[in-house]
Amino acid sequence: MKTASLVLAAGVAHAGPAAAFLPPLRNRFLPRLAGVGDPGHVALTFDDGPNPLSTPHFLRLLEARRTRATFFVLGSQVARAPGVARDIVDAGHELAVHGWEHRCLLRYGPRRVHDDLARACEVIEQASGRRPHWFRAPYGVFSGGALLAARRLRLKPVLWTCWGFDWTERATGSSVLRTVLKDLDGGGTVLLHDSDHAASVGAWRATLAALGPLLDECAHRGLRVGPLADHAIDR
Repeated sequence: MKTASLVLAAGVAHAGPAAAFLPPLRNRFLPRLAGVGDPGHVALTFDDGPNPLSTPHFLRLLEARRTRATFFVLGSQVARAPGVARDIVDAGHELAVHGWEHRCLLRYGPRRVHDDLARACEVIEQASGRRPHWFRAPYGVFSGGALLAARRLRLKPVLWTCWGFDWTERATGSSVLRTVLKDLDGGGTVLLHDSDHAASVGAWRATLAALGPLLDECAHRGLRVGPLADHAIDR
């Protein structure tokens, strides 16, 4: 009986944090983890890059709109395209950690997760000259080991308050925009994708089509848009 209780406790410690993936739970009880910040600001974030075929399109649009964002990058992708990672930082954007590979962290134990995150931090710092501050788990699914590793590596976990559902083959610019706006509020964090690394091929084009209109809507509402560094989550 005691052994069974220990096994159960270990399982809860490992998988319990994954419950934060559920928006109603994290938005109500874990607002900082959800990315709720300055009510006059919207944090714009992108996952799964850098991708030399797609990321530059986003950088050009953001430059034209004088808007900065946070890019949650995969260490393996940075290793393949370090120049694009440097371009992101040189354009004034923020690099953050999305893991080494785009795999659910519940599959791995604490040591493997720590080593993967440390490796991702190292390659990001080598490419950009800056140590990342934020961490978002692939699929938004944290494990106990992932949160412990993040703490040891001085990474702040953060998810999102709204997303574009922009990784599917059916996504269009209109559908991405409509989905984001359904839950968009001041103080929120928007999740989009600048890469199709873990999505349908070419899905990023729908995201790109939605980005300009999304920025227009934020401006219409009087909301500033920028990276997590300007979002006042740490206060």
